Amino acid sequence: MYMSARHQEGLAHLLYGIDFGGGFVALTGEVGTGKTTLCHCLLQQLPKNIEVALILNSRLNVIELVATICDELGISYDKEHVSLKSLIDLLNQYLLAAHANGKRTVLLIDEAQNLSLDVLEQVRLLTNLETSKTKLLRIILVGQPELKTLLARQDLRQLNQRITARYHLLPLSLDETRSYIRHRLMVSNGQPDIINDRAIRKIYKLTSGIPRLINILCDRSLLGAYSTNSQSVTPAIVKYAAGEVLAMNTKKKTSVRLLTGLILVGVAATLGFYGLKSLLFPIHLNDSNLSVADSIILIRPQILVPDKAPNDLNPILASRSNSNLANNTQTFYDWINNPELSLDAALMDSFKAWGKTSPSGNKINCHTVESTGLHCVFGKANWKDILVLNRPVVLEFSLAGKKKFHALLTGFGQNQSLIYFKGNKIFSVADVLKYWDGYYLILEAPPVPDNNVMFYTQTSDQVLWLRYVLNSIDGKSNVEGQANYFDNELVTRIIDFQNNHQLTPDGKVGIKTLELLKNISRGLMTPHLKISD
Repeated sequence: MYMSARHQEGLAHLLYGIDFGGGFVALTGEVGTGKTTLCHCLLQQLPKNIEVALILNSRLNVIELVATICDELGISYDKEHVSLKSLIDLLNQYLLAAHANGKRTVLLIDEAQNLSLDVLEQVRLLTNLETSKTKLLRIILVGQPELKTLLARQDLRQLNQRITARYHLLPLSLDETRSYIRHRLMVSNGQPDIINDRAIRKIYKLTSGIPRLINILCDRSLLGAYSTNSQSVTPAIVKYAAGEVLAMNTKKKTSVRLLTGLILVGVAATLGFYGLKSLLFPIHLNDSNLSVADSIILIRPQILVPDKAPNDLNPILASRSNSNLANNTQTFYDWINNPELSLDAALMDSFKAWGKTSPSGNKINCHTVESTGLHCVFGKANWKDILVLNRPVVLEFSLAGKKKFHALLTGFGQNQSLIYFKGNKIFSVADVLKYWDGYYLILEAPPVPDNNVMFYTQTSDQVLWLRYVLNSIDGKSNVEGQANYFDNELVTRIIDFQNNHQLTPDGKVGIKTLELLKNISRGLMTPHLKISD
């Protein structure tokens, strides 16, 4: 699951309502923004001492609602003689027993904007089930923006006043949309740049950042690229796909051009037998998947293999004629043969690519990097592995006399036949590969730890992760102390973090503090290579 900053905040509000809430928590958001998905993410993270009654069908009357809650909690009742009082009594007995056994009970109602006024009033009355010190039932309402309007009614003011936490889930921003699409592609072992950046901007414009619409449009766009033998999804393909799945009008010129391309490819594959009608392929879209649905009826177009591989299929075979580019007459050998292009300098560039502030003295090494929570990873790979990484990476180059030089790779252009370095220096891949010896360095965030608690004087890789998350939150780059040692300075920072998030300020990273830090860490963005046409 991709957790944007907005989804993290929404999840934090839900967790707060479960851990500390004494009334209601309200989560609202536009259709398709991921409210239900966020609820399922919440259910996967709850500890074993929490019982959840999940109501997905909100079109219920009062008795049906309470009966459904009992069913969800496994409470037995006489289905032949059901009354509201008997159900409430059984529910109250269950909640008291659960509380005595150290358990908490949560009622989560999805699509809550469909609840009637009578049902909402009964939901409010359920919060009266309590002991002298605590509420026995915590209630989370999840719904569309209409829920906010509903709760603002004068006759529901008693319920509205009991809402202790509210959050409205907004669509993704452009940067989040880009990260979301590439995340989905990488999870499915796809090429993260198969949908180019211009196409992503088009997708964002057409979907307004709503994840469900992004899924649908990407699915059809990938199918469009497949059917036209395109090596990547372009804005034109996205626009044509939007006209099919989002009921949008596209310009006649674009439609005719793409339809003509489909016809020609289909004729090549089927020898012209089926004609245009057979090229209209039905598809049943699943709004939670980027992959092409299994139910597609499609004739695979014939792929014509040229005598020589084109540049966009094999960047290593790119023509050297690109080496003398406009505004870049300097050869790669002349540029890389520079004592200033040292490993430390390239490491500094990589450090900045992560959005980190340069340490004092403008000197940096891997030990300095580890003080921020990041760590250096050295390795040897082929060019294909570098493309798969899709990350800013420091490359090592060997020249005559066994001299070693280093430069940060920042992006690609012209279907990966050009390579960008620091300062937007552009060279052909063929020129670069003549001197690259296969060695690289890349900065990595430490892995997310397991559920072990962290505490003062502890030494472990988990403390390295802890520093990374806190440094990212605080905007710090260089921190005194050993990276993997839990010192006094870390205790102070944890107490500040706990105070800012209404947690017990004990300086220990317990279950609640650790879960919140994990949620935050999921949204810390890793830099990627910049791809341009």
